[in-house]
Amino acid sequence: MKLTYLSAALLLASPFVQANGLDLNLSKAMPAIEKFYLDLHQSPELSYHEQKTGNKIADKLTQLGFKVTSNVGGFGVVGIYKNGNGPTVMIRTDTDGLPIIEQTGKSYASKVKVIDEHGAKVGVMHGCGHDIHMSSFIGTAEQLIVHKDQWKGTLMMVAQPAEEVGGGAKAMLSEGLFSKYAKPDHIIALHVSASVPAGKVSMKNEYTMASVDSVDITIKGKGGHGAYPHTTIDPVVIAARTVLALQTITSRELSPLEPSVITVGSIHGGSKHNVISDEVKLQLTLRSYNPNVRSAQIAAIKRITAGIAQSAGLDESNYPVVYVHEDESIPSTYNNPAQTDIVRNSIASAIGDTNVLETQAVMAGEDFGLYGRTDENIPITLFWLGGVNQAQYADSIKTGEVLPSLHSSKFAPDYKIAIPTGIKAMSNAAVALFNK
Repeated sequence: MKLTYLSAALLLASPFVQANGLDLNLSKAMPAIEKFYLDLHQSPELSYHEQKTGNKIADKLTQLGFKVTSNVGGFGVVGIYKNGNGPTVMIRTDTDGLPIIEQTGKSYASKVKVIDEHGAKVGVMHGCGHDIHMSSFIGTAEQLIVHKDQWKGTLMMVAQPAEEVGGGAKAMLSEGLFSKYAKPDHIIALHVSASVPAGKVSMKNEYTMASVDSVDITIKGKGGHGAYPHTTIDPVVIAARTVLALQTITSRELSPLEPSVITVGSIHGGSKHNVISDEVKLQLTLRSYNPNVRSAQIAAIKRITAGIAQSAGLDESNYPVVYVHEDESIPSTYNNPAQTDIVRNSIASAIGDTNVLETQAVMAGEDFGLYGRTDENIPITLFWLGGVNQAQYADSIKTGEVLPSLHSSKFAPDYKIAIPTGIKAMSNAAVALFNK
């Protein structure tokens, strides 16, 4: 993720400058929150397996006085706290870990290993910072209850499973998240950043994260002996032509002003040096912001693959099969400008103007965007929470060394600064939306 960088001295200013935000005294609350974080970090669960994690979240919300429902859309949790008449503000966190063996060297590193759906033994790690998200989420719930005299309305806390596989938001919405529990007027979330120093947040209006589509292409041919290619229709050659042709979609069919990525991440075909196979399989990931661009990408892929197959001599019944994994499709995340301005100003009042950065959109995806694409058209805002140790960040700026990214086995956020910053930022954002 690229940022609008400020000077190193300004970036490393104190993360706890207090202006006009809530008067949060976190010194008493943080030991328990940090203990909660360390427990989450050391006991991550993979997507669709977050039962124990969901129970921990449910227990915390119940203790705070929320009306809690568990096992929503899998192991999702919904907590409702009614505090008089006013808007409904939904705060969302994600709960699943990743199949990564942690290599941070931290004393609290995850040592969890499980058998995945393919029968392989894999490590499990919160390599995307969902443990930071959940800890900030519970800390925010605590502070909003402590300071409930400063807001009126319904607080809706949603702990969503299966974000990493793009299924959690869909599952919770399909089970009636907005009809059975509450219909939000505002929805907010945070995501830890691996390129912003701890103690700071960053955000932008409008598109902030991309849509994501997984596409499979099966290219058929007519196999035979490698010494007699003239008696075959070689799917490897067709696949090679297809991979190159797909690159012209972004470069020659779409406006250069509209971001688009089409990546062929996997290609498999053939079994032996002198055998021409019957088929080759491709796996693609598509990224964009504009839904119209996404539709144009898919239409062009289908047209180009069919055209190349026809030019190779295949009849229509043997044209490539293009399969879009609609169940895994994630829309882009669009930060409502008016709401995001309120969030930005409220956070700046709490942690200081110099600690709120403007960022650029990224081509990574997040199913949080789906909450704003329902028929209700609810405004959403996702902001980035700095996670990089400040000294490590300054050293990276000085040396040019690349920091460990999200999903890296070496990603180790500075939780002692990131979590209280997240609590202050999210608590103040929620109160501002309640009182706007």
